[in-house]
Amino acid sequence: MKLYYTPYTCSFAPHIVARELGLPLELRRVRLGAEARVLTDDRDYRELSPLGYVPLLELDDGRLLREGVAILRYLGDQDPAAGLSAPLGSFERAEQDQWLTYINSELHKTFSPWLFHPEYGEASVRVAGERLQPRLALVDRHLDGREFLGERFGIADAYLYTVAGWTKLLKIDLAPYRHLAAYLARLDQRPCIREALRAEREDAKP
Repeated sequence: MKLYYTPYTCSFAPHIVARELGLPLELRRVRLGAEARVLTDDRDYRELSPLGYVPLLELDDGRLLREGVAILRYLGDQDPAAGLSAPLGSFERAEQDQWLTYINSELHKTFSPWLFHPEYGEASVRVAGERLQPRLALVDRHLDGREFLGERFGIADAYLYTVAGWTKLLKIDLAPYRHLAAYLARLDQRPCIREALRAEREDAKP
């Protein structure tokens, strides 16, 4: 499989999951923008992803899967015994989908004006910051006394780690969210995350 990614974006989440499961994965780095290119071969990325954003997963048979949550679920389901994707039909899977949806709609999209849309202007950034506070607080309360979002590390944790990790890039003080801060610090040490970071750094070298 090939993962089309850009550093410091949501494409890091499926990279984490693939590493955790030991799935073979080729990295294809993408330069985002009006003329998005695959840096490996200078291909026009919009030929693969018409909207020009990451992640994109290309299967060995050439089929393409877009949208981060769909990719996370697909990868997690490749090894049911590993437990990263909760069992089909279980309440735990519904809870996992609840967190995936929340992270996608309430956190990921709220961060976007800061990181990816400077053209929206300062007013939009200010509103995003105000909206983010209660949303981070909800996650923080849930993590009180918990190691992960669910009973074990799962695909939603990979997504939350990636998105909540943007607080570091934006220098957002996590002091009011001490449970979330501790959660991120624990996951910083997880081998799959360290391996994914190392691989992306190596891939960026000329």
